[in-house]
Amino acid sequence: MRTVNVSEITENIKEMCIEANHFLSRDMDCALKNAIETEKSPLGKQILNQLQENLQIAADDMIPICQDTGMAVVFLEIGQDVHFEGGLLEDAVNEGVRRGYTEGFLRKSVVGDPIIRENTKDNTPAVIHYKMTSGDKIKIKVAPKGFGSENMSRVFMLKPADGIEGVKDAVLSAVRDAGPNACPPMVIGVGIGGTFEKCALMAKEALTREVGSHSEIPYIKELEVELLEKINCSGIGPGGLGGTTTALAVNINTYATHIAGLPVGVNICCHVNRHVVRTL
Repeated sequence: MRTVNVSEITENIKEMCIEANHFLSRDMDCALKNAIETEKSPLGKQILNQLQENLQIAADDMIPICQDTGMAVVFLEIGQDVHFEGGLLEDAVNEGVRRGYTEGFLRKSVVGDPIIRENTKDNTPAVIHYKMTSGDKIKIKVAPKGFGSENMSRVFMLKPADGIEGVKDAVLSAVRDAGPNACPPMVIGVGIGGTFEKCALMAKEALTREVGSHSEIPYIKELEVELLEKINCSGIGPGGLGGTTTALAVNINTYATHIAGLPVGVNICCHVNRHVVRTL
């Protein structure tokens, strides 16, 4: 049994919130630089260069890479041999978010009630997802999610007869509807299977997977490649102003489902796709 004080979780969450909002992850940096080389539209190439310049200024001057610093989404994979002490884990996570957004001078965008809409003034509470695993490690994924792209996300409750072609149509429909509103080039997270909420959760977590990696399931890998190609043929392009780089990746997660259903979640993220992953 390994004992971990929750103060360690708080400190890491704080650092990860600040890091995610100021520095592009390595995989996203490589993907954007590659897109500049492959983009065929002169205007699209110009926009991608401007995005790269903006990201460099943010890193050099320690300012957020986007004015919308997002709602903090935290995935925790906890080994069953870990014992926490020093307080409640959920409180520790939210304290880390609070410190990260206040000490990092990040915009506070969370309201405490969805109807009354009074700002909580520290960007808490976070949205936290827990998963128990074997061993004594703790894997933390922090993914601040801006709502320009979040608002463009969809859940489709397809019929089993719709099959893989129905899945393709659903994803492409969501991307077409998003258009320029999701700040392309986008990263598309897709969840297929499970239930109404499970497919959405899988789509969200798919966004934290390294850009350029693929599913280990052969036909899903083929689907990721095919959808990315079709999305980049849509003509939406960087900034929604036309071009051949509408998306940088399509990441798909799958799960078992009911005989009567085919749920599909599509969670769209903007060109920064903020995510930081640490294992403690």
